[in-house]
Amino acid sequence: MLTKVERDSITRLVRHWVVPAVGCTEPICVALAAAKAASVLGGRPEKVTARLSANILKNAMGVGIPATGMVGLPIAIALGVLVGDPADELEVLKKVTPQDVEAGKAYIDEGRILIQLAEDAPEKLYVDVTVNNAEGEARVVIAREHTNFVLVKKGAETLLERSLGHSDADAKSDSVNCDDYSDLTFERVYEYATTTPLEEIDFIKEAARLNEEASNLSLRGNYGHRLGKALTRPLGRGIMGESIFSHILSSTSLACDARMAGAMIPVMSNSGSGNQGICATNPVTVFARENHNTDEELTRALMLSHLTAIYIKLHLGTLSALCGCVVASTGSSCGITYLMGGNYRQVTYAIQNMIANLTGMICDGAKPSCALKLTSGVSTAVLSAMLAMQDEHVTSVEGIIDDDVDKSIRNLVSIGADAMVETDRCVLDIMTHKTKA
Repeated sequence: MLTKVERDSITRLVRHWVVPAVGCTEPICVALAAAKAASVLGGRPEKVTARLSANILKNAMGVGIPATGMVGLPIAIALGVLVGDPADELEVLKKVTPQDVEAGKAYIDEGRILIQLAEDAPEKLYVDVTVNNAEGEARVVIAREHTNFVLVKKGAETLLERSLGHSDADAKSDSVNCDDYSDLTFERVYEYATTTPLEEIDFIKEAARLNEEASNLSLRGNYGHRLGKALTRPLGRGIMGESIFSHILSSTSLACDARMAGAMIPVMSNSGSGNQGICATNPVTVFARENHNTDEELTRALMLSHLTAIYIKLHLGTLSALCGCVVASTGSSCGITYLMGGNYRQVTYAIQNMIANLTGMICDGAKPSCALKLTSGVSTAVLSAMLAMQDEHVTSVEGIIDDDVDKSIRNLVSIGADAMVETDRCVLDIMTHKTKA
């Protein structure tokens, strides 16, 4: 049985990784660094140089920036510099006005922003922003995590410098050193989610409120490829029917449609990704409501889903060549299996089924079509849960699956973090050399 100290440690981990975000977290991370650099400089920068890792570039090229009607990094950087508040972290652009957007466009047109690939980036998540004006220079580096400042300089003076694996000593109280969770196992994840006193974990219900609200707001507009709306229209209902399954798909894709199109709609993120937060939340919430589960069952299922995703991402890394929906939908499959009445063994079967099916789905950047991938992920989550409840699961004689669920997860991580490195390079090369229409 987990002790109170152990439970509190895991609670800090969840609170660290499950936070609200407005807009895709990669361009928002760059906007945050730009806002911090401008605030340190103390005046309007005349020039901004952003050196970014390949994974940051990949995830920021094709995604909408909230409240702008525009896509990509230049407007995110311009708004970060001009009006961003670094205290708002992943909601750094939440106060942007139409007038701010016009000022940002003018800032871009004046040629003040230079974006470069950081060939020497020590992390897949690496943002290095330098700003200059007549009075001086400031530099800010974020690495490993989207809000993890590892260097802040004003001129020659170093205001903050720390190693990549540690959070700022002055950071908020729920900051954690993720390296301290190397002994976390899926059995402990399951035990925490299913036995921790309810009052200690009911904060996770805010994810359900926020992400379902994002789906509802999306239904009132036209965002991205409108996959979510297509599923709710007569043609979609005629093909998919009115079922828990179709409602799970539409709720998930609606929230993703809006987020990737740059709607000013906050979502609860997981492991630095709003899409992962949506994928870990909406399928569980919809299933619980339509299956008439209790409030306690929903709370525990949401925690199981989110903590499973966090557990896998601790080993995989914040950014990788593997689409984040693989991880997050694995979490939601665990949550749905639990809501179906599944026990620990059956929940592990759901994980085995997910890894056997979705491993290898590439991440080719954040963009409107991410809704298609999320929908593929959560549809697999439901199928995997259904099989698990019948005690059907992919076995160790099949592919990369091991009898030990933690070893299966490590196999997934090995492919996503190591074997697909060249895939990542190839994807970025394709993305940056496409013929423009």
